[in-house]
Amino acid sequence: MASRVVILEYAELVKGADLGKPLLEAWGPGSLGVVAVRGVPGWQELYPSVLKMSHSLAHLPAESLKALEDEASMYNAGWSHGKEKLGDKPDLAKGSFYFNPLSDAPGTEEDRVKFPWALPKNRWPKEIPELEKHCKALGKAMQEVISHLGDQVDRVMAAKGKTYTAELGKTLRATDKCKGRLLYYFPPKASASNGAASEVPEDGWIGWHNDSGFMTGLTPDMYVDDVDGSIIENPDPESAGLWIVDRDSSAVRVQIPADCMAVQVGECTQVVTGGEFVATPHCVRGCRPTHTGGRQVARVSCPCFVDTHPTFELRIPEGVSREEMLARGVSSKVPPLADRWQPGQNFGDFLGVTFRRYYDWAISKSEQPDKKQRTA
Repeated sequence: MASRVVILEYAELVKGADLGKPLLEAWGPGSLGVVAVRGVPGWQELYPSVLKMSHSLAHLPAESLKALEDEASMYNAGWSHGKEKLGDKPDLAKGSFYFNPLSDAPGTEEDRVKFPWALPKNRWPKEIPELEKHCKALGKAMQEVISHLGDQVDRVMAAKGKTYTAELGKTLRATDKCKGRLLYYFPPKASASNGAASEVPEDGWIGWHNDSGFMTGLTPDMYVDDVDGSIIENPDPESAGLWIVDRDSSAVRVQIPADCMAVQVGECTQVVTGGEFVATPHCVRGCRPTHTGGRQVARVSCPCFVDTHPTFELRIPEGVSREEMLARGVSSKVPPLADRWQPGQNFGDFLGVTFRRYYDWAISKSEQPDKKQRTA
């Protein structure tokens, strides 16, 4: 069974109701680190309009996809497939189309030169002209909801009487540092471990990680036949999809209701709130071949990462020690935050350190003897 997700009502968020208690239940220490929001205007038309185009995008001719690549941004704009690494091997499990829904040319020219990975210009496929309009509408809706959640974080911190200066509601409402990632997870291949053709790696579609930024908007997922792009039900609902580490440090499957937007809290929010809100490790698991009925099943989703300018200082509140903040979110599934964040660090530097640490972490994991993964 999928673990239940705390659900907030959009109308309550917009009118400024005090939702601190359920938000702490969703994002506080020991939580799943994810909240769902129901009632977002036009939501059930917004996200499917984007997800339905992912199959066509992922199956464009090779020369068209090549033209969408942006090496200068370290493939943080346009199309990316096999450019990310799992240890020292290319990640071929998924293709990504990156876009900024708020601006085609975010920041200033100086910003884009200094932070090419954070503020790149958009690249849109001429073969699918309608994709731009729908991606921008989806991302703007996510940012709006996230800015209201930032207001709730600010209210919680004010009630706790801590010296807190992040002003996430105001900051995330005004930002143009926003990255959408339209993901197409290609049909997984069976694992050869123990000769069990029915198995797939525990985290085969996306490995265990924390979101490193501030807040991440999530769509419900969609499953398609990789051959013809037709939409199908998840053929492996007990296994395939999003998994999160719960209060007991077990991996549990989490299902986002089809009529809800979900938002995950990131490590930067954990830092600036002194651990009042905590990022949680999560991964995406593929369909087991024995459950697909012989079909080649792909998964589609579109997270949107809403963050601050790269120069934003990640400062913990006065009166909270580094050790207290770090102790709120510790897991053996991800590289320790203690190895990646230091006082005085800004957002851009933190992301750079985090990227390198995850790369080293993947290398070290790949060198360990194979062990059968266990989840509850």
